[in-house]
Amino acid sequence: MKIDEARTLREEETASGDTLEDAVRSILRGVGEDSSREGLVRTPRRVAESLRYLTHGYTQDVDKVLNEALFSVCYDEMVIVKDIEIFSLCEHHLLPFFGRCHVAYIPDTKVIGLSKVPRLVDVFARRLQVQERLTTQIAETIMDKIKPLGVGVVIEAKHLCMIMRGVEKQNSVAVTSAMLGVFRDSQQTREEFLSLVRQNRT
Repeated sequence: MKIDEARTLREEETASGDTLEDAVRSILRGVGEDSSREGLVRTPRRVAESLRYLTHGYTQDVDKVLNEALFSVCYDEMVIVKDIEIFSLCEHHLLPFFGRCHVAYIPDTKVIGLSKVPRLVDVFARRLQVQERLTTQIAETIMDKIKPLGVGVVIEAKHLCMIMRGVEKQNSVAVTSAMLGVFRDSQQTREEFLSLVRQNRT
């Protein structure tokens, strides 16, 4: 990129008044970089777009996500959707954590369309999070929306704030769970769920 082109682009971005892009420029300067050099001149725009995507859960409405996907059925056995990939940002360091989420519930009168369960997980994962709260939010939302007999949620995740910094333990995995209704009250139900989660593990 020519110097004049870089200068023009930088001036256009500054004139746009995008506070998120301006904040990224400040961060680049704060770590000792030149935000106007060729490799970084478009970085503020890219980072701003990435952050908006990674946190778009704030703009999503759970009711709209589940719209027309709640069905009345005569079924009282466990429904489980496991190995849902999750990607989120730790609210403490703004570093990613990622892994798998397993969701189970026992219907009373209603079920959720299976494809909506991963979408519901994403509503909360695509926000600044701590894993414990994310786990609870998923479970409580399902409990609130379809009033099942119980809900179980388990999340297994690796946190870059532990892998890249701090203790720097590359193989550490954080496991959190939320058990509501019969999943909390019945050891048999809880163990059935956890057993199904462990199936087919290598």
